[in-house]
Amino acid sequence: MKIVVGYPPTRSAKGLALLSQNRQFQWFSHETRIFPVVLASAATMAQQAGHEVIWKDAIAENMDDDAFRTFLRREQPDLFLFETKTPVVRLHWQTVQTLKSEFPALKLVICGDHVTARPEETLQNAPVDFVLCGGDYDFLLQDLLAYLTAGAPLPCGIVYRQNGQIAGNKHFELNHKLDEAPFIDRRLTRWDLYQKEYNLRGCPFMYIMSGRDCWHGKCTFCAWTVMYPRFRVRSPENVLDEIGQLIDEYHVTEIFDDSGTLNTGAWLARLCEGLQQRGYSRKIRYSCNMRFGALEPKDYKMMRQAGFRLLKFGLESANQVTLDRLQKKTRVEQIEEGCRWAKQAGLTVHLTMIVGFPWETREDALRTLRLARELMLTGKADLLQATTVVPYPGTPLYEQALKENGFLFDPGDYERFDMREPVLKARMSPEDVREICSQIYAIFLSPRYIMHRIATIRSWNDIGFLMRGAGAVLGHLKDFGRSK
Repeated sequence: MKIVVGYPPTRSAKGLALLSQNRQFQWFSHETRIFPVVLASAATMAQQAGHEVIWKDAIAENMDDDAFRTFLRREQPDLFLFETKTPVVRLHWQTVQTLKSEFPALKLVICGDHVTARPEETLQNAPVDFVLCGGDYDFLLQDLLAYLTAGAPLPCGIVYRQNGQIAGNKHFELNHKLDEAPFIDRRLTRWDLYQKEYNLRGCPFMYIMSGRDCWHGKCTFCAWTVMYPRFRVRSPENVLDEIGQLIDEYHVTEIFDDSGTLNTGAWLARLCEGLQQRGYSRKIRYSCNMRFGALEPKDYKMMRQAGFRLLKFGLESANQVTLDRLQKKTRVEQIEEGCRWAKQAGLTVHLTMIVGFPWETREDALRTLRLARELMLTGKADLLQATTVVPYPGTPLYEQALKENGFLFDPGDYERFDMREPVLKARMSPEDVREICSQIYAIFLSPRYIMHRIATIRSWNDIGFLMRGAGAVLGHLKDFGRSK
């Protein structure tokens, strides 16, 4: 079969769509592209199975609808697989309708957390042929292709139409062995399109996932709990082999491991040992997501010696009640402690936080702002990002708000779940939520912070990194300003 894997045009006057590999969709003023690891794995697997595969990310290529349809007319594919998310699912239903009217024989297949939570809804609202549920849609695509070409049985996790009725089983299973997946074909999946990421210093850089998704996996707001209710991890040796390939074939200088949280304990020790023994710690910088309270000072030192550069932590809130209600299983005091230990080891600390929880007051949110400012201005953290709380269908926080009539508007207005406005009723006004998000980003403009960052410059690459970061910060401030 001839298969297209990627994203259809997803355009709006609101800005540039950040959809791929993203837990939370946003429209951005500043262009940022994240490599979609699992979707790229799906394309690679299909090609290795003998199918003709074309990677077409119309978002990354800035392609409009006319150009995309011209591409389809020229290539005449048999199947198109793409990912969607809540804020653009209605737009993608319209896309499916348009494509089906012109290409009736084209099999249209959708994956992502929204359709995993509500597969029947998409089949009822658009002439989609198949919905792949769960986070292992790379493996499920291979099962679907075997069904279409050889009549093989369909596993759980694939929902479809049969004689005008919705059929299949949406209750997916995460029983695939990740070490058996081939390494992603980066040329096939156009790795060069995804080099715009201001948090990463090295170039070229690439994304990998050593695990799916997070070994904690209980945060009530996280969309990936819908996709990956069970954590699985590749062996350290398998990850090291992929890193070696990226160094040898693509001369990569930085890697971001986009597992929800990097595995720890003996697994992490083996990874760090391998990075040093194979000489990779001298050739690349390794960055990842991490949890406060997961590591001791010796672990941070071990990671730094193995070539780790940046750790991205979910601070979320400076209020213990909020951390408990979100099931973070962390304490507020672990935030400062973890930042201090990481910085003492020589690592870069990136913080993420969320504003607008239903139970938080303005003073609660200001407490988070004050903690972020203190950490940034005392050199215990280097980077940060702030968002409004936007729970997607299927997450515990969304289901709770649904039961408690906790939305500010009709929760079926999916396009409003795009972080440009608060979606949950809260003990502070929507204006306060936006203002505090803007104040968090304004920390970057503090003279004290700017002088601290200038002092870290060691090369022209560092200057370029800071310039990209400045552009992103101004974009975030613009985004929150124009969402009023």
